[in-house]
Amino acid sequence: MPSSIATHLLKAAAAKPLFSPRAAQIPALPRPPVARLPPAPASAACRWFRWPSPARGLCSSPHSGPAEGMGSDGTGARRRLPPANGVSKEGAPLPLPQPVPPRLLTLPTVLTIGRVAAVPFLISTFYMEGPWAATATTGIFLAAAITDWLDGYIARKMHLGTPFGAFLDPVADKLMVAATLVLLCTKPLETSLLTNGPWLLTVPSIAIIGREITMSAVREWAASQNTQVLEAVAVNNLGKWKTATQMTALTLLLASRDPSLHVQGALVPPGVALLYASAGLAIWSLVVYIRNIWRILLK
Repeated sequence: MPSSIATHLLKAAAAKPLFSPRAAQIPALPRPPVARLPPAPASAACRWFRWPSPARGLCSSPHSGPAEGMGSDGTGARRRLPPANGVSKEGAPLPLPQPVPPRLLTLPTVLTIGRVAAVPFLISTFYMEGPWAATATTGIFLAAAITDWLDGYIARKMHLGTPFGAFLDPVADKLMVAATLVLLCTKPLETSLLTNGPWLLTVPSIAIIGREITMSAVREWAASQNTQVLEAVAVNNLGKWKTATQMTALTLLLASRDPSLHVQGALVPPGVALLYASAGLAIWSLVVYIRNIWRILLK
């Protein structure tokens, strides 16, 4: 090529560059959307890329014996991923954890069952002859009265209350109190006060036992009604004072039969007085419960 022609071409190239600034300012055309194929299932991928031997591999078949592939647990079974936000891998909601049912036999319930089991021993020792029989009867009733307060205290402080214990506790109290009242009425004390007036123990005993029977029926009826009626028959402070007075009166009357006590005759008047006081509180508390229920029913 002549030198003049080469020189002319070099000058022309320098005058007109191949990539001009004007060409750089032209906006780029949008790229057409690319259709993406759905990912192939793992089983298909394993069929396409399967290792020829049962050795470890990325896509070893989950049913190829002891081979370990991605997502296997070494025994041929695929591992399940942990659930996230309460939803399983398949999208189904996981079942809610079931609450642990309360234990049936807690310490307060055992103490309550012990009071029920002590009723036959109370009756047996009451009719026995001997210097220790009256002491044993008084000791059994006193232990039952203490456990009556103790099981409620433990249930509240240690949160060991159960529906079965709440049902059995008043039953044990009524059994112990009713049995003691019947025993004292069938075999009255040989004192001048009760000899001249044998009805002195019968009248409050009938009032107390009748109140307990009526109150049990009222609470059973309230359990079938709404919550307001059930709350109206809940145990109040008046009922607690009635129970404390009742237990003290019966303990004094049982202790007055003990020949080892030199003041047994002096225990009868305060015991009878407290028994009448407990009978009055029992009737009063029953009237309060009925009045509360009546106000709710009239609304």
